[in-house]
Amino acid sequence: MIAGSSIAATVKLGAFATSETLGKPRHAADFNSGWRFSLTAPSDAQRNDLDDTNWRKVQLPHDWSVGESFNKAYEGATAFLPGGIGWYRKHFSSPMGVKDTVTSLYFDGVYNNAEVWLNGTKLGEHPYGFSPFYYHISALLHTNGEENVVAVKVDRSRFADCRWYPGSGIYRNVLLITTGKLHIPIWGTAVTTPEVTEQSATIAIAIKMQNDFSDARPFQLVTHLFDPSGRKVAEQTSAGHMNSSTGQTFNQRFGIPAPQLWGPETPRLYKAVTTVLADGKEVDRYETPFGIRTLRFDPENGFFLNGKKTLFKGVCLHNDAGLVGTAVPDGVWRRRLEKLKAAGANAIRTAHNPPSEEFLALCDKMGFLVLEEFFDEWDYPKDKRKNMAEKSDDYITHGYTEHFQQWAERDLKSSMLRDRNHPSVVMWSIGNEIEWTYPRYPAASGYFAPDWHGNFFWTPPRFSPALMQKRFAAMPEGKYVLARTAEKLSKWTKELDTTRPVVANLVLPSVSYISGYTDALDIVGFSYRRVVYDYAHTNFPSKMILGTENVVQWHEWKAVIDRNFVAGTFLWTGIDYLGEASGKWPEKGTAGGMLDLAGFEKPPYHMMKSLWSDEPEIYIATQTMKQSPYRVDAVSDKVVEKQPGSWQHGLWVWQPVSEFWKYAPNELTVVEVYSNCKDVELLLNGRSLGTKHLTDFPDRIYKWAVPFTSGKLVAKGKYNGHTVETERITAGPPVAIQLTADRKSLRADGKDVAHIVAMLVDKSGVPVKTENRQITFDIEGIGRVLGVDNGAVNSVQDYQSNRVVTDQGCCLLIVQSRTIPSILSIDAKATDLESNSLQIRVE
Repeated sequence: MIAGSSIAATVKLGAFATSETLGKPRHAADFNSGWRFSLTAPSDAQRNDLDDTNWRKVQLPHDWSVGESFNKAYEGATAFLPGGIGWYRKHFSSPMGVKDTVTSLYFDGVYNNAEVWLNGTKLGEHPYGFSPFYYHISALLHTNGEENVVAVKVDRSRFADCRWYPGSGIYRNVLLITTGKLHIPIWGTAVTTPEVTEQSATIAIAIKMQNDFSDARPFQLVTHLFDPSGRKVAEQTSAGHMNSSTGQTFNQRFGIPAPQLWGPETPRLYKAVTTVLADGKEVDRYETPFGIRTLRFDPENGFFLNGKKTLFKGVCLHNDAGLVGTAVPDGVWRRRLEKLKAAGANAIRTAHNPPSEEFLALCDKMGFLVLEEFFDEWDYPKDKRKNMAEKSDDYITHGYTEHFQQWAERDLKSSMLRDRNHPSVVMWSIGNEIEWTYPRYPAASGYFAPDWHGNFFWTPPRFSPALMQKRFAAMPEGKYVLARTAEKLSKWTKELDTTRPVVANLVLPSVSYISGYTDALDIVGFSYRRVVYDYAHTNFPSKMILGTENVVQWHEWKAVIDRNFVAGTFLWTGIDYLGEASGKWPEKGTAGGMLDLAGFEKPPYHMMKSLWSDEPEIYIATQTMKQSPYRVDAVSDKVVEKQPGSWQHGLWVWQPVSEFWKYAPNELTVVEVYSNCKDVELLLNGRSLGTKHLTDFPDRIYKWAVPFTSGKLVAKGKYNGHTVETERITAGPPVAIQLTADRKSLRADGKDVAHIVAMLVDKSGVPVKTENRQITFDIEGIGRVLGVDNGAVNSVQDYQSNRVVTDQGCCLLIVQSRTIPSILSIDAKATDLESNSLQIRVE
């Protein structure tokens, strides 16, 4: 099985390689600092002699759209934020007297339509905003001490070109990579583990070598393998001889006794260090982190990781993260992924595009199984305004489809070459909900599935596959055939990797089976189609089934655990995201996640935790009976749905419930408890309101009808013999702001972040979630304010500020370190409230 890699070797921070560092075999310089940015630059801003002293100084990664104000004049599909044409420039000096080196300028992601120049010469273009790319720049560098200028034009004038918010600019890391002329190129290693048992593992490493000298060169390749503790466990040397200006691949195999396997509970990482020796001297060194694990996908019995049946408890994630947009620091992702992990999630689908290198490295370390997706559009465009209703086609909505024919293979393979060694990546997805863009499919879905309602099949197809196939073949086809494009994408994927299966997220699976689309897939991903699972398995038993996009509801998980042949689910979504809000101003995002835009836990988070986690979970949510989907049955006196199945079986967004206990006196409320305890007792001010049993609630939601009385509401249960409980207390008026931080210290690396949460509290310290205030943060010390957020999708306050109105009494501030040690002092105030003080050391 393929395992895990980073793009280069030892990484040093700095602007450019110095003469001292160039004495080392390889140098990958952080190239994120010292950039200048303009949205009003002239069209020839690539010129070296251009005066950019008045441009704004920025640090990469940088998303310029999220720094602008929300405006309903823009498009809700991309969060009512603008695009534009942005220019980036960076001045840097090359060391003197450097020879026999190869320098590359590496971009992990630029959104989008990037054009790059060095010293006035154009290096190239890169339309796709989600794939990595690089240029060899040695021939254009000034190596006599003269200044160099790199200029990048980013054309996101089509501000509604993506589903959903993609950000704008150089939003991922940039590196300047310098090696000798005899070297391992970028993405030059591929690690597989073809044989793995508890007793031993075989490690196979394919190493690509490049000789950029003008003459032939002999060399040796020496690879050492290190276990997760850093102990050397294997070594091998290969001799080679390469002609000038050529590339060649060398293969090495190793045996490792008693391997430590990688998995969600044990994310153990090995490392391969490959050294290139010429005349006994080290001329290159390439480090490849990897993991040892086995994958087995069984159409009848599901997924097996390291020989153990494992259900995908997955979530779909976009690449934005609230107030930082798509320029997401590692620490922001870590906080969010830690919360998802605590809820029992073990898998992530990168909907709808390849993620960043940093994101996958974090998944390797934290133990997430990743389904990496390549594209959201193929031959035909999608209407970004009207999901699945192709009505508008204008300039601002034109996206990647315009470049797909020319660029798809390069973008797919670049992403794979970068990511193929990550043990977290276990599947490749060639596309997301592609079907409805092809001419036959909308007509076929309406004909074969008369119970089609928007995005849900309520019943399986009523015709046999043979009849469906015959009638589908008679329907008119367009210029492009979906099955043929899928076959092409699958072929490209398997040219680089046959150890992982090819999957796609299908919104019309029953039609796709008979059209030939699924012939190109190893696994068929179902998008909101759990009712078709049995039909598909009965009629097409050789194809494995996976829920690749499902709503955050109990019935979706029940459909998995009731069927041995369904490998798991990926919920839409793990975290709320910006966009998919056309015509819904002031809603700037979509609220179907387990966490909100600020990364705060929502009620469905606790429901899924009660289903997925092995830890005890008990959580109270409340709402008025009048506003709820429930009523009290006059005969049984039980709380039942007003219309059975009305909200649970058809909504992306969880029903509106609250995390407080404060209503009008005697107002009839519904108290819900989400728990994995078999029995739960509810108490109000010490008085028992009865013990109820989980088996009595098919929707797994405990319910009580309770007239409101102020005081303390307690839910109590037992899990594995231990008593667990939670409470809601009626809050008084707010008297203070309580600040808490997830970090007490930060690294002075210019990247590390801390999350500061401000909560309104009453005189007893009880959170006040029924009132809101405008809070202003005061920060002293050397640091950077990334912005503020209250987590609400209908808040259109500016993100890049130190002032925000709370939602449910709460808000978030994110601060980032700089490269100078300091102490950050943080306070907050409202008109009538003050906070405690926090101090965070930067060291």
